[in-house]
Amino acid sequence: MKRIVLVALSLLMVVVAAGLVFADKGDGKFTGKAGDTIYVCGCGAGCKCGSMANTEAKCGCGKDMVQATVTKVEKGKVFYKVGGDELSAPAQGKYACGCGEGCNCGAISQKPGKCGCGKDLIEVK
Repeated sequence: MKRIVLVALSLLMVVVAAGLVFADKGDGKFTGKAGDTIYVCGCGAGCKCGSMANTEAKCGCGKDMVQATVTKVEKGKVFYKVGGDELSAPAQGKYACGCGEGCNCGAISQKPGKCGCGKDLIEVK
């Protein structure tokens, strides 16, 4: 009986440790630079979802993201060109990809939704 309890506790510890290793490390901060290709919300200047990612996805408002080029990152904003227009979004997302370390979609948004890898965006704390 003691052996079963010890095995069960050992397995529980392994699961907890794995959870800590693969826990989300996303802080919701954009890490790109001028010249980078990113994907952004395609709704235009009036949209407030501020979705950006390294991979194609749906933005926080549900529309498909479009490819853009970062023109500059300054004063807490990411500036990018879409169809000849320069737009911007906050460099700090309220939501970020919930995939954890090792994920490269880099999704951030001002609204909840899904990231390019299909996981839910989680609230940045």
